Amino acid sequence: MLIVLAIAAVTMFSQSKYDPGILTKSDYDRAVKFMYGTGEQLEFNTRVDINWINESEFYYSLNADGGTKYYRVDAKKRKKSEISKADTKKLKVEKPTLKDAVLSPDGLKAAFIRDYNLWMKIIATNEEIQLTSDGIEDFGYATDNAGWTKSDRPILNWSPDSKMIATFQHDGRGVGEMYIASTNVGHPKLQAWKYPLPGDSLIFRVERVIIHVDEPKVVRLKMEPDQHRSSITDHIASGGGIADLQWSDDSKQLAFLSNSRDHKEAWLRLADPNTGEVKTVFYEKEETFFESGHRQWNWFVMKESNEFIWFSQASDWGHLYLYDLSTGQLKNQITKGEWRVLQLLNVDEKTRTIYFSGGCREAGDPYYQYYYSVKMDGSDLRLLTPEQANHDWELAPGGNYFVDSYSTPQTAPITVLRDKKGKLMMELEQGDISRLIATGWQAPESFTVKARDGKTDLYGMLFKPTNLDPNKKYPIINSIYPGPQSGSVGSRSFAAYRGDKQALAELGFIVISLDAMGTPMRSKSFHDAYYGNMGDNGLPDQIAGMKQLAERFEWIDLERVGIYGHSGGGFASTDAILRYPDFFDVAVSGAGNHDQRNYEDDWGEKWQGLLETNMDGTSNYDDQANQNLAKNLKGKLLITHGTMDSNVPFYNSLLLVNELIAANKDFDLVLFPNRNHGFGREPYMIRKRWDYFVENLLGAEHPKEYEIVNPDK
Repeated sequence: MLIVLAIAAVTMFSQSKYDPGILTKSDYDRAVKFMYGTGEQLEFNTRVDINWINESEFYYSLNADGGTKYYRVDAKKRKKSEISKADTKKLKVEKPTLKDAVLSPDGLKAAFIRDYNLWMKIIATNEEIQLTSDGIEDFGYATDNAGWTKSDRPILNWSPDSKMIATFQHDGRGVGEMYIASTNVGHPKLQAWKYPLPGDSLIFRVERVIIHVDEPKVVRLKMEPDQHRSSITDHIASGGGIADLQWSDDSKQLAFLSNSRDHKEAWLRLADPNTGEVKTVFYEKEETFFESGHRQWNWFVMKESNEFIWFSQASDWGHLYLYDLSTGQLKNQITKGEWRVLQLLNVDEKTRTIYFSGGCREAGDPYYQYYYSVKMDGSDLRLLTPEQANHDWELAPGGNYFVDSYSTPQTAPITVLRDKKGKLMMELEQGDISRLIATGWQAPESFTVKARDGKTDLYGMLFKPTNLDPNKKYPIINSIYPGPQSGSVGSRSFAAYRGDKQALAELGFIVISLDAMGTPMRSKSFHDAYYGNMGDNGLPDQIAGMKQLAERFEWIDLERVGIYGHSGGGFASTDAILRYPDFFDVAVSGAGNHDQRNYEDDWGEKWQGLLETNMDGTSNYDDQANQNLAKNLKGKLLITHGTMDSNVPFYNSLLLVNELIAANKDFDLVLFPNRNHGFGREPYMIRKRWDYFVENLLGAEHPKEYEIVNPDK
């Protein structure tokens, strides 16, 4: 009995609280090196920038020892030779640089907006031709405005033969406005623009048109206006053009997707560019939200064979299906199983082979992305990138070759050339991080924990001090981004620096990122976990994960828990300390969309559902609003926002501030004058966050007004 008591006493003594008392300028200097490096080049052959010249040749730049190097590769001959930077300019086809204009495929003309109408410039002569004439304010052609983001660049898709433009007339008439004003001496400058919100009677609509540029002539598609929605993002634009749209190779057919306002329904449609006639080919409806792929639409129309490939999560996993284009009838399921297709990357109609990226199929981290091929009848499924790692690829024009760069958070990239069957043609580069490691750098630790249900595996990364004393207990900080369109961890590819997470850990913290339920790249049910309940934010999973890590590692102190995030992460970090005040002690919130009713319509209506107000004035949006939880605050909360944030207007934070004042709560607030949404990367903001955690979570004194300096700038 005495021996047991003695062991227990030693254990208790050995796990004393890490309490440095004072952090000096030298401590902060040291931490900065784990965010920016030392100013010297410490990693080599890790950044390979591929530029295809033709279907079998390419050149690339490389962060080599001694400076940037350039190489030319002939895939057919498996030959690699060093070239100069001047040589690359000869190999690269220079296209005209045009501000706020879209170049045609033949490179001879470009489309741009002037006075709400679409114009075309002939590149050789600079002649300008007006293509439309009835565009007016709030009802202009090719307008790029989703409320939360906008630009002067037109949204359109040229036909392959460069004779037509698919675009729309963007209807913002009657849509509500957003207002922000500058901070300056004298009268502030007001910015006002159309910015729809959830529940508004009118949101943006688009009237689809096809413009024949030679006449010019506008053919208006014979259909009702579409809602300003896409199946992959909270904008109708993607990749420089219109999302969910495909011209046929012969320019004689336009395929596109119409999406309902609540994102539950999708219609695949075909249009005749000459008559404007529209045919609905296929329809799918989801109970929660429909997505046609991961950050890229995965449907593909094959006019020649009269078929189309469709992506669906009806089986709970995202898979590809082959349908008849005339009847809309299913011909066969192409992929199947408890794994998912991520992106449809290439379709070889002659060999009837599909190339795509996928996840959750191979052993290990389900977020590792792999490259596959499969026949359209579902046979001959092949893994083309077998290494257990995260794969990034650059496909050659024509699809006969691809460059594959694979790595993990702990291992440097290896870059190789493969043919379309996955055969290794040649190794191009092997990343070298030996000098980086010699500086004391350490990779984050990948970990797995169980979700709130005690069954589902969750995956994350842990950052600990390089000088960690295992006999001490360190505060834990959660770096959160709840999604639902992405997660907290980010890419599984190698990165020497992941923001300031390791730097923050060097100050005496355990920092974690965890992809909770409710985020993408897994099953549909996993992604749906808190649909209609955005106040969940995956926090039950975050708490469950941190508790499991504390059981696994004795040097984690669950009596001192912090959390921070920006944008959706600012919403979630505040939600955490208000909804779970007895677990979280300190929170730092940046640019939080604290109530989705005050954020852009597409976001809330997709993830929370359409706004429904009850007879008593309550609504289905009440529980997600952070200001309604203000009375729960017990710990320390720092709220930050940019006063010119056109993405998440700072009124979101002021709603919360107002209720914290009403509840007589102490909190801290920093407003960044004239800053937009990206102020979270400013050195001042980073330093304020460090100071806040050092003072209020670590209980230590921080250096006064420390200045973070990036040695590379």
